[in-house]
Amino acid sequence: MTAAAPCEVWFYHLERTSLDQALPELLEKTLARGWRAIVRAAGKDRVEHLDGWLWAYRDDSFLPHAPADEPGAARQPILLTEGQDNPNSADALFLVDGAEPGDVTPFTRCVVMFDGADEAALAQARRQWSVFRKSGLPVSYWKQQGRGWEKQA
Repeated sequence: MTAAAPCEVWFYHLERTSLDQALPELLEKTLARGWRAIVRAAGKDRVEHLDGWLWAYRDDSFLPHAPADEPGAARQPILLTEGQDNPNSADALFLVDGAEPGDVTPFTRCVVMFDGADEAALAQARRQWSVFRKSGLPVSYWKQQGRGWEKQA
């Protein structure tokens, strides 16, 4: 029996768009892979905002999701939470607003999204990068370009 591959940690440096603009696209790509996702926020206000936003971010689409505290939430393809657990057996963990990662070993990928115009967010992302690197996890850095994302490191 082979050991599972370690969680890949991808850092997304938001420079051209806001989290509200970038997150739905990345979640769509996650679902297209057949994966489930958890979006972990640092506060309940962000969870509530994303809950409304993901239903209405585009007129012709929505992303199936629920906050973790709703009945049946574990069945959702996308779960919004402040918690550290993985009740929907997600493959991808999205960290927003400096949320702490906790144990990322159950995930295939961890995506850290941070605002390039926010010095505190940059400092937090640098700390997280260092912790992930020291733990031996594969990390990469993605920067927004004119059309999409480009891997920088």
